[in-house]
Amino acid sequence: MVFKALVVDIDGTITNSDRTLDLRVAKKFRELRVPVILSTGNPLCYVHAVARLIGISGMVIAENGGVISTGFDSPSIIADGMEECEEAYDLLSRYFDLEKLDATYRKTEVVLRRGMDVSELRRIVADNGMGVEIIDTGYAVHIKNKKMNKGTGLHTVSELMGIQASDFLAIGDSCNDAEMMREAGLGIAVGNADDEARQAASMITKASFGEGALEAIEYALSNGLLE
Repeated sequence: MVFKALVVDIDGTITNSDRTLDLRVAKKFRELRVPVILSTGNPLCYVHAVARLIGISGMVIAENGGVISTGFDSPSIIADGMEECEEAYDLLSRYFDLEKLDATYRKTEVVLRRGMDVSELRRIVADNGMGVEIIDTGYAVHIKNKKMNKGTGLHTVSELMGIQASDFLAIGDSCNDAEMMREAGLGIAVGNADDEARQAASMITKASFGEGALEAIEYALSNGLLE
């Protein structure tokens, strides 16, 4: 099978350990003959800036599937659920000193600086019957709609492109990449991936971070899985 597109996470996947973009991966993206879709927990302005700098399409998945952009100058598809995330934040703020990140730019989720006991956050929202999910990506803590993830975002993008989610090769490193890798035709986790991402992947690279993403792409090319 030859995959028709590549969907890939940013932080921890195509970056170096210091979060700088691995320029070798950026160059490889531009050499591919298939579309490259960036998929991230970051807000849309961030991922559009990365796509611009790399020189690839403005069709991206942002906010863990909550925001889908069809292009740099096109309207975005924005999911519901922000109100409940804000309610969960207000509740949790009674127990913890929380710091929001990127609050001005977020449309579908509330994101917090790491440092608190995430399991306790989850317990509190569960005890109060709140329909949100709390995930720790290793870079930030996200309060998000349970029904929204990078997997649902991938299905939306695939429909817009006129192909199937199974036509994508997915590369990621974190728990928020797990659904995306399961829904794609092949999921590859880079060597620094967390346990949940590793369990969702069909393959794990020996190398970590951007070097691992490069290894995954080279593997796909050498085995005729990408063009």
